Amino acid sequence: MMLDHSMSWCVLIPCFNEEKAIREVVWSAIDLGKRVIVVDDGSEDRTCEMVSRLPVTLLKHGSRRGKGEALRTGFREALRLGLDGVVTMDGDGQHLAADVPHLVSTSQLFPDSIVIGARMLDRDRQPASRRRANAVADWWISWACAQPIVDTQSGQRFYPRAALELADADVDGFAFETAILIRACREAGLGVVSIPIASRYQNEFRHSHFRPVADTARITAHVAASMFHYGQPIASYLRARRSPVVIGDQLNRAYGDRRGFT
Repeated sequence: MMLDHSMSWCVLIPCFNEEKAIREVVWSAIDLGKRVIVVDDGSEDRTCEMVSRLPVTLLKHGSRRGKGEALRTGFREALRLGLDGVVTMDGDGQHLAADVPHLVSTSQLFPDSIVIGARMLDRDRQPASRRRANAVADWWISWACAQPIVDTQSGQRFYPRAALELADADVDGFAFETAILIRACREAGLGVVSIPIASRYQNEFRHSHFRPVADTARITAHVAASMFHYGQPIASYLRARRSPVVIGDQLNRAYGDRRGFT
């Protein structure tokens, strides 16, 4: 499928202390020929220095505010620029710019959906503990969204403008991405489509900023509060359990299956 070049979008890269990888990540995004927005979340290393001379929009926080606030800053800039959507990539090199056109073209098949780059390929590279935790998160968040979703924890996503407009969600940190998914499904009526990407957990990546206990607790608390807020938890569970997962493969053939919510 050819990209619709009338649709305006950018690549958004939130980062914190990514001096080892950020330059290569940003250059790979620049090579896509689209605007690149980098949000530095108060890095204490040379991250800003590595990015400052590149042809990107660099937005900086004076101190660390968390990934959620970095994404929120980028979303607001994209809205200010009048863009139709944003592709997010992490700054540590785990996401490939080569996958971005697949996300964008899938978004054109599903214009009213968030598209997630789901780590469904080479899953044997995922640590078993991470794979189990992601499966639990998918089950729990799918229930809150009232639709089945594959890889709710992936940070490589295409967000349409309708999702960007939910950026003022009252939640920060890693729970922000969960909050956007839930609000997009429950309030904006958006769907969620996943496309398979590779699982990349090589040793050269820096230690994750994700705090397993604290951040998992915050995400769980937000999901539980969302279920209470939207009500009808049994109906939501049944909708998520009975609906097909929507997968758009890298050739953009869409089909449904049940692999993400069993």
